[in-house]
Amino acid sequence: MALEEARSKMDKFQTTSNVTGKRIRQYLEKNKRFDGRKLDEFRNIEVEVGVSKKAEGSARVRIGKTEVIVGVKLGLGTPYSDSPNKGNLMTTVELTPLSSPRFEAGPPKFRAIEIGRVIDRGIRESKVINFEGLCIKEGEKVWTIFVDIYSMNDDGNLMDAAGIGAVVALKNAKMPKYDEKTGTIVYGELTDKKLPLKKDIPISITAHKIGNSIIVDPTQEEEDLSETRVTIGFSDGIISSMQKGESTSITPEEMGEVFEIIEKSWKDVFKKIEKFVK
Repeated sequence: MALEEARSKMDKFQTTSNVTGKRIRQYLEKNKRFDGRKLDEFRNIEVEVGVSKKAEGSARVRIGKTEVIVGVKLGLGTPYSDSPNKGNLMTTVELTPLSSPRFEAGPPKFRAIEIGRVIDRGIRESKVINFEGLCIKEGEKVWTIFVDIYSMNDDGNLMDAAGIGAVVALKNAKMPKYDEKTGTIVYGELTDKKLPLKKDIPISITAHKIGNSIIVDPTQEEEDLSETRVTIGFSDGIISSMQKGESTSITPEEMGEVFEIIEKSWKDVFKKIEKFVK
């Protein structure tokens, strides 16, 4: 058994009953879902910014009953040797026990690590952050962006909720005040300067395969039945990243369907969060 599959099985605490799973599959075969949505339709999306007084940028995102809070903090660090004039990015995810009985306190498990890496990759590969703009002194000191994601309630599709929260928090973050004389941050004082970001903001959408159906934004019950998933990062219609999850294969024809459903869903999601990322 592959390491990824073993970890996935270990972390995946499946509680959806066989009866419910059978009915979900029967509905999907008729292009229907329990909650009346279309296969390519998201649940209601709510976004709130400025939810943390301590973070440089923050956002609360609700997709249906799924909820995450994302905070963006900036600190001072040393650049990597292969990029002496570029700042750093660190993305972490904490799946809190209060959000689901499936999560336990302690070191991050595979699912939390996976979500963090997928979100981090989507941000990096989109080139939305101008890392050169985070350089204070080449080879010595740069800004490090910390993106911290916390689950508040899990009813499926934490991946996309976390991705939306991350880009909204980044877009609304402000640079802290930097004292050039002491070379330190003046904590508690923010400037009016935004992070060095490009205009086009990437949004990651995840498609799930259940039987012969491809859906987006699964509920927890649907996500339990997911055989494979593909997360694609879009930036104004341009694919910037792609990540497959789970061990089941997907055919070229199914990938074509994935591209179509994600492109349509991206347009709908962007309309709902556009005012928060402009």
